[in-house]
Amino acid sequence: MDAKVQSFFDPATSTVTYVIHGGRGSQCAIVDSVLDYDFRSGHTSTTSADAVIAYVRAEQLSVQWLLETHAHADHLSAAPYLQQQLGGVIAIGEDIRGVQGVFKKIFNLEPEFCLDGSQFGHLFKDGERFRIGELNARVLHVPGHTPADMAYVVEEKHVFVGDTLFMPDVGSARCDFPGGNAHTLYHSTRKLLDMPDDTILYMCHDYPPVAREASWITTVAEQRARNIHLHDGISEDEFVAMRTARDATLAMPNLILPAIQINIRAGHLPPSEDNGTRYLKIPLNAL
Repeated sequence: MDAKVQSFFDPATSTVTYVIHGGRGSQCAIVDSVLDYDFRSGHTSTTSADAVIAYVRAEQLSVQWLLETHAHADHLSAAPYLQQQLGGVIAIGEDIRGVQGVFKKIFNLEPEFCLDGSQFGHLFKDGERFRIGELNARVLHVPGHTPADMAYVVEEKHVFVGDTLFMPDVGSARCDFPGGNAHTLYHSTRKLLDMPDDTILYMCHDYPPVAREASWITTVAEQRARNIHLHDGISEDEFVAMRTARDATLAMPNLILPAIQINIRAGHLPPSEDNGTRYLKIPLNAL
């Protein structure tokens, strides 16, 4: 059985959410959902997630998985809201535990915040196989952007790569977040680019040049021929030198401070304080 994939692009965060299923009335997985967040007011909303919900209900799908490729720094996850509305198990790679340890210290989170990944319903191991209804899927550990990045391979044809790769004219993910490593990312991209040429790759983001509209689906062959950072012939040393120099020029993502605090909690908001209000922290001079 081949997978059907529906994409939802959120222009505010340049994020793509995917619904993967086997057809009308089947079980499905939702990958990298978005909770809308206005950082000026601190308000959240669910417009992006509600579009996904409308599609799932229109197609009479049953949500089995709410998959995260990693703890994103550029948008908040809507997984708990989707779970409340549609069901499903929130899942991420098991190396999220190390990411939680780093950021619990940075944000000085409450003592009760656990570092065992138990906020998620399932922690995937590298190579683990699972099912999305009748579809076969497996997990591929692709660290480098962060230590916990996972790609999801469905029917050995559709690969949801997270932030490891971008469209060929954009290149690759940054490696300067805590635990990131350009050498590691290079080897992770080889896992993807060594797949058959016709393998379909689904990006988590697109930051298009002004000359084109946003797009997010490509192939291994296109990436190997045209990726500006990782086309065939680029050595590991060349990539690392480029990536290191480029990362030194990049500003932090606009939503990194709120996003990481939420996403290491599997998208759950921080606990309310004694006045009934939830708060996010802004550590000064820490990143």
